[in-house]
Amino acid sequence: MTVPAAPIALDFDEGIDRKTLRRLRDRFVAVNKQRWERARSALTHRQQAVLEVLPLVFHLNHPALPGYLDSDCPYGLSHYRPTEPTLNAARRLARTFSLKNEGRRKPDLEALFLMGSPGTLGHSVASDLDVWLCHRPDLSERGVHCLERKAESLAAWAATLGVELHVFVFCAADWRAGRQRAEVTGENCGSAQHFLLLDEFYRTSIHLGGCYPLWWLVPVEDEVRYDERARQLIDCRFIRGDEYIDFGPALSIPQEEFLGAGVWQLYKGIDAPWKSILKLLLIECYARDDSQPLLSRVFKAEVYAGETDPDRLDPYLLLYQRLEQWLLEEDAPERLALVRQSLYLKAGLPLTRSAQLVANWRTCLLQTLVDAWGWSAAEIENLDNRSRWRAEEVVTLRRSVVAELTHSYRLLSRLAREHGSRAAIRSNDMNLLGRKLYAAFQRKAGKIEQINPGLAPSLAEENLAFHHQSGQGGMAGHEGWLLYRDLEDPSDAFWQPVIRRSGNLAELMVWCYCNGLLSRSTRLNVRAGNSTASVAELREMLDALAGFLPSPVEPASREALSRGVYPLRNLLFVNVGLDPQARLTERGLHKLSARHDSLGFSGGRENLVNTIDQVTFNSWHEVSLQHYAAGDTLIQCLKNVLASVAGAPGRLPDIMVHSHNKGHGAAIARRVRELFTDVMRHYFAGGTGPHPLRYVIEMDRRFFVLRFSGPEPGFVALDSNEALMDYLAKPQESYVPVVFDRYALLDDLPLRTVCHASEPGNIQVFYRVSGDRARVWVVDELGSVFSWQQDYVNRRYLLVPLLRFLENLTERRQLRQLDAVADIGAIQCYEMTLRHGQWCAERRSDADSNVPLPGFEVQAIGIQEGDARVRFDIFCGDQEFTVQEYGNRLIPAVAHYIRSQRHSPEPYPVYLTDIHLPHDLDPQVYQQDIQTIQYLYYRSQLENALNRHL
Repeated sequence: MTVPAAPIALDFDEGIDRKTLRRLRDRFVAVNKQRWERARSALTHRQQAVLEVLPLVFHLNHPALPGYLDSDCPYGLSHYRPTEPTLNAARRLARTFSLKNEGRRKPDLEALFLMGSPGTLGHSVASDLDVWLCHRPDLSERGVHCLERKAESLAAWAATLGVELHVFVFCAADWRAGRQRAEVTGENCGSAQHFLLLDEFYRTSIHLGGCYPLWWLVPVEDEVRYDERARQLIDCRFIRGDEYIDFGPALSIPQEEFLGAGVWQLYKGIDAPWKSILKLLLIECYARDDSQPLLSRVFKAEVYAGETDPDRLDPYLLLYQRLEQWLLEEDAPERLALVRQSLYLKAGLPLTRSAQLVANWRTCLLQTLVDAWGWSAAEIENLDNRSRWRAEEVVTLRRSVVAELTHSYRLLSRLAREHGSRAAIRSNDMNLLGRKLYAAFQRKAGKIEQINPGLAPSLAEENLAFHHQSGQGGMAGHEGWLLYRDLEDPSDAFWQPVIRRSGNLAELMVWCYCNGLLSRSTRLNVRAGNSTASVAELREMLDALAGFLPSPVEPASREALSRGVYPLRNLLFVNVGLDPQARLTERGLHKLSARHDSLGFSGGRENLVNTIDQVTFNSWHEVSLQHYAAGDTLIQCLKNVLASVAGAPGRLPDIMVHSHNKGHGAAIARRVRELFTDVMRHYFAGGTGPHPLRYVIEMDRRFFVLRFSGPEPGFVALDSNEALMDYLAKPQESYVPVVFDRYALLDDLPLRTVCHASEPGNIQVFYRVSGDRARVWVVDELGSVFSWQQDYVNRRYLLVPLLRFLENLTERRQLRQLDAVADIGAIQCYEMTLRHGQWCAERRSDADSNVPLPGFEVQAIGIQEGDARVRFDIFCGDQEFTVQEYGNRLIPAVAHYIRSQRHSPEPYPVYLTDIHLPHDLDPQVYQQDIQTIQYLYYRSQLENALNRHL
């Protein structure tokens, strides 16, 4: 045990002397050396070289030493004199190394410190080395960048020795002024904290070389006048100013720093919770009880009082004692238990295996603490056997860890709001940290919870059993799944604990895989109940997951979190635990047709996609699963995938599909993947979109039309071909082409060809002659499609009335838009022909549209009165038939007149040559430009009505 030294008191008002100041500095240096020895002892023999030569490689820019880049890199550590052991360590690394006299050159570097857990109870084999390298304030920007590159090179060299080294390069003057250059990275807290970090530095730092901290020489009671005392020491020449470096005082923590620091510790706590819990609770303690001094001031006061025992001055012991005192006063035994557990696990010393441990100061200090806590041997053994923890134990511990992290964050946020102060953290850093917290801890529908954020080394199971509840006695009507371990006999399930319950098998599989319970070496057992699941199917699912997602799931990078979230890839499990052909097999329908489309299979055109489990991995490395089992599952899933892509059309997610290989599984998976790929390729061609189009899918004897409304996709289900044609004939606000899925409307290939040939701004007429019947399609300027069939006599009688009607509409538009005549497309005519088994639209001349037909012109003038439907006055040549005069007898009267003017008694159809529609077809809306499809609709209605009365 170290014998306490005599207290040292400095009274600036009464007078101080250089001898006392030197004695005080030497006391801090002695404590510092003890910590350095402890930090060195925690490293292996090879790793000790990093700590030994670190000051030397910055003091000298020697090409034989690690980290050397070029001759221009700044070097020279103020007042540093390498010791013989340091020189020997350098010679072991480089035999050609020799120390040269640099003369009286001005050093570029002021000081070098190691800070954090090294040399403390909290240092473990997994701990890293955080180093502060302070350069002189007038160093050029180029020189600073060169030092940063050298620091990176040194970190890479240290990594080859198994040491994780982080060197932070900055200037003490910039630090005091709050001019941090750094942004949040994996090891840098960016703008999140200043005084909290300074408090930690003063109580944990190990001086490696260069100037000493001026803070050492200002007594605790004088820190309120820190700047005055510092000037007094230098100006009165009690000390040489060039021998000390000044980071400023650490009196208290400003309220505005708590939120940023709390979020930062949460950020770190996602991957390493034990240290972060201790620091978060210290932040909360500081925030809620400002009557107690900071731990750095406690440490300094102890040294002034003569305490030099490294155990009593251990930063983690001081931290624990402060938290213990506070939590006992707060009557929070659960939180105190978590603090003790966190400290024990942070130390990483399994005391139940103390015989295997080298007896050292850390083991003895931790054993003293555990004895004081009154822990039982079973409690210690449980913590020491983390490698054998099961999922249930980790889930329980995770809840308490997440609850503590969440509690701390909410409390700190509330404190920041109550004090009405701005958080001392840049908004970019705040958003970045918040996003990582959201990705790791936020619960939301379908998200696969990561239950092991660094709590246990592995959760892998040797045996897992998946039981469907319908296979358990007394569980009728239950369709969920249960997960067990080591269940050889199904009857044992009644008294074996359930690891997890889930409504569907895919979710259970994904949860097991993402949390490391399930691997290729895990032995599986399945009790399927009324499902068709099997071990073979689960093995296939596991292979699909392994190809889809690496396990464990790594945290997202800073670059990914700095951007909005978007899906990286989707894995679709189709028909998990189901036989989609069961009903067809019973009825023998799978043999009745040559149709092999999985969405319209066999003669009954059955959809073989019954359920889909969509697994999504996004850019923030969240894994989620959505189960589709009711309604139009495939279309619902497709709609949701499109919605997720619309936010980032330049980054189309990969689509993987798996269906059990039994039966038509491979064909089903291939068909679904083709569909999703085709749809995304059309909507997001060129990395932009969603593009305006109507995508038609035929499935299960129905049609589904996908369409975006802004960034939101939707669909319409149509039960027949007639319903589809009615939908395609609806007016549009802008040109929206029609695109057919590769298997849609194979029974009506001419319609596919017509829609494919449509062009924006043009009115296109397509016709197909089949014997004495003809089918006509008109695609208008906005892509709406109108179709009908009629008797065919010759091309002239088929097309001339229609083309005359369309030309009249076009002519009126040109008259209304004299300044935009060029924007009005011409009327184009095509004949549908079958060539080499393919339907083609071949352009035909419309020159004979000017040839007059016998008879007179029939025109209709629309009248809109209030909310009533449109009614028409009809003109037959010079004869006028008005609604006012004829009312509901208008159509029979016109038909009678037309019949009376014909010379032949044979009935033949009447064709309207022109229609005028009112601009308020919809009483709620004024239509400046009425779409061609609307004219065709009313023309068809009037012609059909007249022809029925002829």
